[in-house]
Amino acid sequence: MKTCDAIVEILKLEGVDVLFGYPRNALLEAAAQANIRTIIPRQERIGLHMADAYSRLTRGEKIGVFCCQHGPGAEVAYAGVAQAYGESVPILVLPGGYPTATAHVGRNFNSVRNMAQITKSAEPLNFPSHVNAVMRRAFTALRNGRGGPALVELPFDVLEQDGAQVAYQPVLRSRFAPDGESIARAASLLCAAKRPVLYAGQGIHWSGAYAELKELAELLAIPVCTSLPGKSSFDETHPLALGSGGAAMPHAVRHFLDEADVILGVGCSFTSTAFGIRMPTGKTVLHATLDPVELNRAVETDVALIGDAKLTLSALIAACRALTGGAPRDMSAVTAEIRKLDDAWLAKWMPKLTSDQVPITPYRVLWDLQNTVDVANTIITHDAGSPRDQLSPFWKTRAPHSFLGWGKTTQLGYGLGLAMGAKLACPDKLCINVWGDAAIGFTGMDFETAVRERLPILSILLNNASMAMELKVMPMATDRFRSTDISGNYAQFATALGGHGERISAVEEIVPAIRRAIAATEAGKPALLEFMTSQEQEFSRYP
Repeated sequence: MKTCDAIVEILKLEGVDVLFGYPRNALLEAAAQANIRTIIPRQERIGLHMADAYSRLTRGEKIGVFCCQHGPGAEVAYAGVAQAYGESVPILVLPGGYPTATAHVGRNFNSVRNMAQITKSAEPLNFPSHVNAVMRRAFTALRNGRGGPALVELPFDVLEQDGAQVAYQPVLRSRFAPDGESIARAASLLCAAKRPVLYAGQGIHWSGAYAELKELAELLAIPVCTSLPGKSSFDETHPLALGSGGAAMPHAVRHFLDEADVILGVGCSFTSTAFGIRMPTGKTVLHATLDPVELNRAVETDVALIGDAKLTLSALIAACRALTGGAPRDMSAVTAEIRKLDDAWLAKWMPKLTSDQVPITPYRVLWDLQNTVDVANTIITHDAGSPRDQLSPFWKTRAPHSFLGWGKTTQLGYGLGLAMGAKLACPDKLCINVWGDAAIGFTGMDFETAVRERLPILSILLNNASMAMELKVMPMATDRFRSTDISGNYAQFATALGGHGERISAVEEIVPAIRRAIAATEAGKPALLEFMTSQEQEFSRYP
């Protein structure tokens, strides 16, 4: 058979039922003929973002797959691959390649060479007879170990060649656990700690270790905070929940980390980034991670627990029960401390969260949104900059994978594709992206993709007519040349593209507009609510 048909057959064997792509790539037509749904957005980056969310919300059971044209298509796709790599999300990337005779000639863009540093594996498929081995290696990289994209470059002449045969079995998915000695040492330190803190990363999501995380926290009365990608891995209405931390966070997160004697990081990298929690020094750190390359990279590690988060937590629970006799510790003192800090923090912010000011504060929009939707049955994501820092500290998640957090790299416009991919993976959920007027400038045209592909998401746009986060660092450029000013009527834009669009300027219209938009999504129409907001520059940040 043709190489493209063989690849599609292998995709089906691996459970792939959607192919995201941007023409021209022969896989798109071959996939459609094989009854794999093909989704073509307005640009390559959005297709990768949709594949990203699809992998996340199926926990890698169904890998998001993206294909594109050689040359300019692959060049534009680079940013989306880099985003997935930064967030450790498994995506199969299938860019076209120049014909094999000229693939390495002159200035032709070669995806294997240029994307090797932002993928787990990258290799070309140069002969039809190699299709089984090449695809097997790619899926093995995707289904095992730390997440990240795997790339197979497809020279367009090879895709159309005959001679491929499919002799393929779906790859194995393996898990491994830490050694017993390390588990015993970690359990001993954890049980002896006076003020331990659990820091949960997105490895909890990938391993599905929600019950184990809760069990360990309750067994030893340990407060739990999460990274931004790990947000929603622990019920944030639980008495032991501190909330999540990125550039902005609840006060309790900063307080408990600073006061901790032992910090157990599970399913996390402890990556040092301006958009993540700054870890305090001088603590005993137990680092449970799938990838040993992260050890001692950003924090000094006292005990390393290398392995799957679910297996690691299960072993820790058993070891801690053996040391404590199995009875859960009294958590009343620690929960009272959390509640006191939370009450004081919220009291400080409540004037903004409930403000009647005009222009509307973005905090009031997001507070009313949280109190209008069914949070447990909603999947929400932020965008880069202000929307992230205004949403994440205050949105209390209740169910796993109901918040798609990110921030290792912060490309504007990422949230729209995530919301569409989430809706595709979870059609019964209300899927929301929150963005600003800068982000919509990057990927806004793909709201039409949501309309065309019948993906009724709710898009919350906070329009302050400015790149507000830059005002403090660009005062002269703003004053002299209005360089940070941006504008547009985005509600009319959404309506023109076939969606439901409304512009809201009055506080009393926030909740009614949200309800109308939800009704529109329930009727199958994507909705965009454009809220005219103040140029808010205060965030819940702690040094």
